[in-house]
Amino acid sequence: MNIPTNLKYSNDHEWVKVDGNIATIGITDYAQSQLGDIVFLDIQTEGEDLKEGEIFGNIEAVKTVAEAHMPVSGKVTEVNPDLDGAPESVNKDPYGAWLIKVEMSDPKEIDKLMDAVAYEAICK
Repeated sequence: MNIPTNLKYSNDHEWVKVDGNIATIGITDYAQSQLGDIVFLDIQTEGEDLKEGEIFGNIEAVKTVAEAHMPVSGKVTEVNPDLDGAPESVNKDPYGAWLIKVEMSDPKEIDKLMDAVAYEAICK
C-alpha cells in the first residue's frame, strides 16, 4: 500500500496536498483498492462553498458507490478535467489523479488531518 509522506489524510480516506491556500484532494491507494474498479465519478460541486465533512461527490465502482467527503472547508475551485471519461485513472494512479482543488476557508483544519504514519495505522 502506497502512503506518501508529503500528504495529509482524512478518516474517510481522502488525501490532501497543500500549496499555500489551495488544497488538492483525492482518494488514497487504500480507498481505491477497497472500492475496486472505478467506473464513474460524479462531482458537481465546482464553485460551491462546502464545510469539512460535507459530501463533494460520489465515486461509483463496479460493486458500490462511495461518497467523497471534504477533508477541509472551502470553495471547490476546480474538478479534475482529466478524469472525464477516464475514471479508472484513480485506480491506476490515486495520488496523481486528484479529484478537486479547494480554496481553503480555514487552513488550520489541515492540523486535524493525519500524517502518513497515523493513516497507515487505521488502514490495518
